[in-house]
Amino acid sequence: MNTTTRISTAERLGRSVGRGWRAYARGERRLSCWLASKGMPLAGATVLVWVVKLVALGLLFYAAFWLALVLLVGVAAAWTASNSTVDDDRWTQPDELRNGEAGFGLYSSSGQRIDPHDPNDPFND
Repeated sequence: MNTTTRISTAERLGRSVGRGWRAYARGERRLSCWLASKGMPLAGATVLVWVVKLVALGLLFYAAFWLALVLLVGVAAAWTASNSTVDDDRWTQPDELRNGEAGFGLYSSSGQRIDPHDPNDPFND
């Protein structure tokens, strides 16, 4: 029997996210210290980092808004298309040229000749 404990996928994912967050915090702190070493006050560097964070958050919300709007328009168009009533006469079998009881001509799907024709015309048969 194996006595080693295996961590779950959720725990592994949580640890990865935690490592990423710590790396981000270290980078942010390193940026603040670099800005302070270049002569910017520490409070100003902190404010600048927060402004960058808020701008990034605003851009994400902006993109999410447009994505949601496109999705909403798509859903509304699909709903409208599925609930629209259509004239069923338009969707019957198309008229076709064929040789029928009244000679060669344009016939409907019910077999009636629908184009004007002269029954005495010798070329009609």
